Amino acid sequence: MSGTLNKVMLIGHLGDEVKMHYFEGGGCVGRFPLATNETYVSKQTNERVTNTEWHNIVVRNKGAEICEKYLSKGDKVYIEGRLKTRKWQDDSGNERYSTEIQCTDFTFLTTKKESEAQQTAASNTPSASQPEKPVENKPVSSEPIEDDDLPF
Repeated sequence: MSGTLNKVMLIGHLGDEVKMHYFEGGGCVGRFPLATNETYVSKQTNERVTNTEWHNIVVRNKGAEICEKYLSKGDKVYIEGRLKTRKWQDDSGNERYSTEIQCTDFTFLTTKKESEAQQTAASNTPSASQPEKPVENKPVSSEPIEDDDLPF
């Protein structure tokens, strides 16, 4: 295979508010940290262990403005993009590197309030919680929907 692929897909919670930077030409960039969690049970201690990985997300122009308007700390979001590593100098003149996710697409999954309500409901009920289902935006059509007898 001669092609290459640089693609990242993440589902996580915002660690902070979206920070915006506006340019003279009218463009803008939004940045925010995204936390993803890995949970497992330790075989040695039989305790539940959660590891959190932090990702630096960069969104540009109209997407950045939408994220700033609708996202806040704690919201759950699906991010799709590509990895980009930047080289820069700190205040001491040392070379530093930052790896970021250049966001190309995103979907809002839940707000912080919805996430907290689901966690509270799940902890109050003894039954297993059901997985979250993102809201789908289906196109509106005036044509009737035909129901096939096909099993797939």
